[in-house]
Amino acid sequence: MSQSSRATGAAPETTPASGHVAHFIRNIVEADLASGRFEGRRWPGRPGPAALKANAPADPAPIRTRFPPEPNGYLHIGHAKSICLNFGLARDYGGVCHMRFDDTNPEKEEQEYVDAILDAVRWLGFDWGEHLYYASDYFEWMYEFAELLIKNGHAYVDSLSAEEMRAYRGTLTEPGKDSPYRNRSVEENLDLFRRMRAGEFKEGEHVLRAKIDMASPNINMRDPTIYRIRHASHHRTGDKWCIYPMYTFAHPIEDALENITHSLCTLEFEDQRPFYEWLLERIAEAGGLTRPLPVQTEFARLNLTYVVLSKRKLIQLVQEGHVDGWDDPRMPTIVGFRRRGYTPESIRLFCERIGISKADSWIDMTVLEDCLREDLNERAPRRIAVLDPLKLVIENYPEGRSEECYAPNHPQKPEWGKRAVPFSRELWIEREDFMENPPKGYFRLAPGAMVRLRYGYVVKCTGFEKDADGNVTLVRCEYLPDSKSGTPGADQYKVKGNIHWVSAAHAYECQVRLYDRLFRVPHPGAGDRDFLDDLNPDSKRVITAYLEPALKDAQPEERFQFERHGYFVADRVDSKPGAPVFNRAVTLRDSWAKKGGQP
Repeated sequence: MSQSSRATGAAPETTPASGHVAHFIRNIVEADLASGRFEGRRWPGRPGPAALKANAPADPAPIRTRFPPEPNGYLHIGHAKSICLNFGLARDYGGVCHMRFDDTNPEKEEQEYVDAILDAVRWLGFDWGEHLYYASDYFEWMYEFAELLIKNGHAYVDSLSAEEMRAYRGTLTEPGKDSPYRNRSVEENLDLFRRMRAGEFKEGEHVLRAKIDMASPNINMRDPTIYRIRHASHHRTGDKWCIYPMYTFAHPIEDALENITHSLCTLEFEDQRPFYEWLLERIAEAGGLTRPLPVQTEFARLNLTYVVLSKRKLIQLVQEGHVDGWDDPRMPTIVGFRRRGYTPESIRLFCERIGISKADSWIDMTVLEDCLREDLNERAPRRIAVLDPLKLVIENYPEGRSEECYAPNHPQKPEWGKRAVPFSRELWIEREDFMENPPKGYFRLAPGAMVRLRYGYVVKCTGFEKDADGNVTLVRCEYLPDSKSGTPGADQYKVKGNIHWVSAAHAYECQVRLYDRLFRVPHPGAGDRDFLDDLNPDSKRVITAYLEPALKDAQPEERFQFERHGYFVADRVDSKPGAPVFNRAVTLRDSWAKKGGQP
């Protein structure tokens, strides 16, 4: 079976031996393991052509995968799909996944991005052990392989300008034309290429191109550029190099040097696979690599509604100040989701739930949000918070007195115990829990109505006050002393309303950020619209809320369910000891469905 033909097909219905959700790539891996396709590989303990040595030990890993980001930005939720796939397959089949940076473009790469990427992969729960690599580790080998191609007539130095190269390349319907420099001798090509390395030429004067077929129907096979001149300092190699390999040249070589068996990438690289295979075959034919060679397989990238995953658009959002940085909780970056309050477990669950296929499709944001709700419903302690406060005064409760009410830390986990919540004469309740003229079916506070203060007493509304604009500023009530929850006889009071509250004297006054979706439509920028026109103006709202006093000791990244409101996290950046700031991660249920997708 050819490398090209094996990468097709739909997700299988069979369950793989690993016990995980089946998909076509798992079927490929299992078929390769069963056939022994990659047996006989050598692994001398580090990447490189040392595998050619007869005495190099056999590779102990049945499969090797890799996660190969370019260090020119922060990872987003689409990368999480690739991370879970590559590290997950290696884990499930007893193999190894390499963490590798494709750092071939010195003008856009920074150490900041390297550090952020490593941190994101660790946070998602994966570890590469000793297998951390960089494309720049292999620059010398890549250069030697380029010379090998020249010596065997498979590469040449071209001196056309960029504009001329585009004109010679042809179109999707018309073949390209050979460059007038295509038939330079091996000796002239080697001389020019070595002088390019020595820094004798300006950027754009020359490039090194593979010599394949300018009439190929696949435009990627029309003598693609494999080296260009860049007088730029590299974040790892400094000024050692002034020529740098193109990504499409470097990537397959890195895979081969690292003994990668399954090179997994998204569908936009499908048309690049013929060059991937051509390059490795040419180098192997010349004795530079041994078989079996890596195999490239493509899968559909993640398309998620209500976000943009284009790196260019994400950079624009940050640079133009539409968000508060790469870790803004509205951003689809992994660091943004983390700050929002998402857990690694919820993102891994999402990646497994959406599966792997060859067909492009859209995943609704509700799938991701439901994975977080599902995870946090089990792990998040319950707490009380009043987000839109209205003062309630219990007129027959003694002034200066307070007592404790007891609330479960988790209603489905009695083993988590209960906590004390202070109760006093003056409380904060939600503004929506009182109405002067309630409609039919409204069971919360209204003049003359009775409700239970959750975990506390039954109260009856006796009056209220308004300001000059007609806004209710205070509600007056009386409580029934023998109605306290959990005490004998309290069940005799049957009321339909049950509202939450916090003691005004004990509450923690706190900044709370209510985050929503960054865009107001499922497909930002669809058609001819500017994606910025689809920004949701209500994606961030900062309020002052009153929280039960136990929340004052919350640690950064500690997550809670605020009863009735959703799941919240103590901000990992702005929280201080004894003064946490909370971000809303997700509401308790999908409020967008009720609004027809509009905020």
